[in-house]
Amino acid sequence: MGQESAHIVRSYEQELEQLRSMMARMGGLVERQTSQAVAAIADRDENAAGIAADLDPQVDALERDVEAMVIRILALRSPVAGDLREVVSALKITGDMERIGDCAASIARRSLRAELLASRISLSGLRSMGRLVQDNLRRAIDALSQRNPDLAREVWQSDTAVDELYNAMFRELVTYMMEDPRNIGPCTHLLFIAKNLERIGDHATNIAERVYYTATGEILPVVRPRGGFSGQGS
Repeated sequence: MGQESAHIVRSYEQELEQLRSMMARMGGLVERQTSQAVAAIADRDENAAGIAADLDPQVDALERDVEAMVIRILALRSPVAGDLREVVSALKITGDMERIGDCAASIARRSLRAELLASRISLSGLRSMGRLVQDNLRRAIDALSQRNPDLAREVWQSDTAVDELYNAMFRELVTYMMEDPRNIGPCTHLLFIAKNLERIGDHATNIAERVYYTATGEILPVVRPRGGFSGQGS
């Protein structure tokens, strides 16, 4: 291999590593955002709410950086096979991560609403859902960094449990609203928060699907496992 060709290969490999590094940083940020958002509502932690909201611009900036790097690699390197799958999937994965960040920021903002802070409605179901969503997101990001299709498939299969918890919370909160009109305000906020958690779970599953495709070249079934009643529209 000539010196110029070797330099081109090294530059290409460096660009791929830079792309992976940016995605890993973005994954770490949205994991932290989600963790802080869950703490904001579950523990009524105003500081955590502020952190979750403040991280959002960093996530948005990294998404733009990844998009620019993907365009550069596609334009100048003409990747093929596994590299092409990885580069194209990076756009969709970071899109999902950006939306996770938006959902986390939305949860954080709602957690500070006065009627919610004053409410005595049990948050045990929300805490359980938050823990499960955080675990699925962590494993999806791990699957991405490790390029692990088996772990990605596990995350994909775990989405049913998140749906079932959301459905149970939906029924419970509607019951609270029917029993006492004073619960309508705080329960409405909790319904939106639960829906955002469910969406974070969906985006984590999307990431897992992309990781599986990138690693194997195969597409998981179009219809993922889901848990019964879906509450509001997905």
